[in-house]
Amino acid sequence: MARAIGAVHLDSGALYRALTAVAQDLPDRTADAVVRVAEARDLELREVGGELVPFLDGRDAEHLLRSPEVTALVSEVSALAGVRDWVNARIRAAARSDRSLVIDGRDIGTVVFPRAPVKIFLTASPEARARRRLLQQGQEPDLARVQRETARLMERDRLDSTRAVAPLTSAEDAVILDTTSLGFDEQIGRIVRVVRERLGETKT
Repeated sequence: MARAIGAVHLDSGALYRALTAVAQDLPDRTADAVVRVAEARDLELREVGGELVPFLDGRDAEHLLRSPEVTALVSEVSALAGVRDWVNARIRAAARSDRSLVIDGRDIGTVVFPRAPVKIFLTASPEARARRRLLQQGQEPDLARVQRETARLMERDRLDSTRAVAPLTSAEDAVILDTTSLGFDEQIGRIVRVVRERLGETKT
């Protein structure tokens, strides 16, 4: 999507996962402890190939972000108010530039940038999301794996939508796009049209 409109992409979830990778080794998982160690290890966003990605200890942290251990813990860590404040401050700092940003995350349109000019709330059936996640991970989406992944995704949605701080919800002015039956190119095409309608052709 970012490439389609000449913007830089920032995945806020990757930053939460990087913090979770830090937190999983700590006996004390308070927000202050997690943030303190993350800063000591120089957790920051750097632009690489049109993406703002987390670096930890001076290296791209991508290989740390998708482990089962991080996935199991990320909802707990991201629910900490101090952690969310730290992440939001870095995302807002990244947006203070002349570049256009496409930012994805579960509270971007409601909390981080409530006055963003374009908000898209992507949704799909839990089963479709599970199949896509498995394919993304290079796994065969057989029935048993899809059922297990569906259960994990639904539990994470439950946790994120019921947390006290920045719960998962659609912004009132967001365009809701159900992608269950849409292919990847169709999704991008729909979103590009929304961007052009909201911002005008010359601004995209």
